[in-house]
Amino acid sequence: MRWLAGGIVSTVLSDLGSGRRPLTHEALDELPAGKVVEHIRSVLVATGTLPQRDEQMVRLVRHVNDLVTSHATAEGRKVLHRYATWHLLRRLRRRSRGNDITHTQLTVVRQHLRAAVHLLNWLDDQHLTLATCRQADLERWMTNDDVRHRKEAGHFVRWALAQKIARDLSFPAVRWNGPSQAMDDEARWATARRLLHDDTLKSEDRLAGLLLLLYAQWPAAISRLTVDHIEEAGGAVRIRLGAVPVDLPGPVAELALQQVAVRRSHAVLARTDSPWLFPGGQPGRPISVWAMGERLRKLGIRLAETRSTALFQLATELPAAVLARTLGIDITVAVKWQRAAAGDWGSYAAEVSRRNSS
Repeated sequence: MRWLAGGIVSTVLSDLGSGRRPLTHEALDELPAGKVVEHIRSVLVATGTLPQRDEQMVRLVRHVNDLVTSHATAEGRKVLHRYATWHLLRRLRRRSRGNDITHTQLTVVRQHLRAAVHLLNWLDDQHLTLATCRQADLERWMTNDDVRHRKEAGHFVRWALAQKIARDLSFPAVRWNGPSQAMDDEARWATARRLLHDDTLKSEDRLAGLLLLLYAQWPAAISRLTVDHIEEAGGAVRIRLGAVPVDLPGPVAELALQQVAVRRSHAVLARTDSPWLFPGGQPGRPISVWAMGERLRKLGIRLAETRSTALFQLATELPAAVLARTLGIDITVAVKWQRAAAGDWGSYAAEVSRRNSS
């Protein structure tokens, strides 16, 4: 009640209730950005008063526009707008397939755009443009100690070459040749056993940790799971991480069903159910990727190393196509991990072919 009666909250709600401010996302966008306004928006969306909106995408588009318009030269702004709007954002919308984008996707696009800005700023300082830049100039920039986002800048240069904005430049992509550190499968299984049997840990943390340890799921993927991803039929419990549901072993299945039963929505909504398997602090929204990552780190789990170990082991046991369909990862990623694990699935495909023909 104190929160409702204080400062900007009471003003915004009074304006919305009286009609002085339209009850739209655009009207809320006009207010100073901050947690208070975002909380009000979350409540209005969660109760169906406002339609759902991809807030990450809205923030990203706003960031892109601010970054593009702040560039010093008209030519640079034109190139940045073309790169950001017609390449980065269009590709992101295509890949998201109508789903809300993740914080990780937002961060990647921001890094690519900042890399382009850094390079264009340097070229401007050298009285150069993409069209007049030559390989010697590019290599001089690449070897500069002050260079930031060098790898991401390569993406921008290759795009500029494909669009014929630049010429006679070479910035090869860095190929991934497998994990950079040893895979500690023994430590992975030790942590999994602890999460399976340690009742002193929170059940939601145990479940989230096991999804990473056993099924190589990033915090971004775990945080966006809903109760509909858990299926119970014929005595079996399955989880849908990709196109094909995965049977959960007994102890993990129990944790999943328990989480479906005990999860709670935000108190301000005056109801206890939530579509999210891991509800977050904001009304109607899942736990944030950062918060999920922090909870897993507190369990002693090293996120990147653990996921790499899980993927490496799974890639030795499953064909790339099966890996992609069951874990919800891209087929190209699955193929790369299969090659890194030296899994030869030619004989598997031949055996399947013989089985189907007999």
